Amino acid sequence: MQFGAAMFFTDASMPPQELGPLLEQCGFESLWVPEHSHVPSSRATPFPSGGAMLREYYEIMDPFIALTAAAITTKTLKLGTGVCLVNQRDAIQTAKVVSSLDRLSRGRFLFGVGDGWNREEMANHGTAFETRHKLVRERIEAMKLIWTEEEPEYHGELVKFDKMKMWPKPVQKPHPPIIVGGAFPYGARRAIRYGDGWIPRATRPNYEDIGQFLPQFHAMARDAGRDPRTLPISLFRVPPDLDLLRRYRDAGVARVVITVPAEQQDGILPILDQWAPLMQAIS
Repeated sequence: MQFGAAMFFTDASMPPQELGPLLEQCGFESLWVPEHSHVPSSRATPFPSGGAMLREYYEIMDPFIALTAAAITTKTLKLGTGVCLVNQRDAIQTAKVVSSLDRLSRGRFLFGVGDGWNREEMANHGTAFETRHKLVRERIEAMKLIWTEEEPEYHGELVKFDKMKMWPKPVQKPHPPIIVGGAFPYGARRAIRYGDGWIPRATRPNYEDIGQFLPQFHAMARDAGRDPRTLPISLFRVPPDLDLLRRYRDAGVARVVITVPAEQQDGILPILDQWAPLMQAIS
């Protein structure tokens, strides 16, 4: 089981070009960056975790820029969006930035994607909340063609373009892994339908531990004709609990991702020190 770390990079946090090498030195396998283009000041959609919206959600840097900075100063660290809000991004432009980052990082990019929850944020991008799931699926399907074909074309209900040329193509073949975020069961179903992995959170308001659903996820994959081994699970927001980590490892979780606060190095090092013996015990 691998270990990753996620951070909301802001103008007040440790920059990605410094955090990346530190994570690499501490034995972390991957760095993940969430995405919010903005947060509307007038918002009816409740914050999923409850309470007030955290400042980091509207202060966060663009994930692809942050990961590019980390790519330049690291050698082995994998670089993931955790997650990219595909329904708020143009498919052709996103395909280009993904393949460009995969090239610059020499094949280290992990394309974590999600459908989002903030209705007002989507509306500002011209995205209808009711069709966001179909829009993401079609954009993912279109991007796969852009990455793998010389003259791709796509004609869906919401995404349409005629034959075109787009380079560079990604280093990873056929393309960087598409790791689909979302809760059980709907996010799990989307991961099985068009993903190369699944990103659930360890806990959510409607369940205490995702571990209880992992056997069902594997069964769903087999029922859909997918080998569960081709759908590795990257588990986010995991607490520093050795017994829990061992249960996740034994249940087949491929990666756990801890959350690092948007602070400078002095606030981050104690957290990495806390995780060091847990990572050693699991390895």
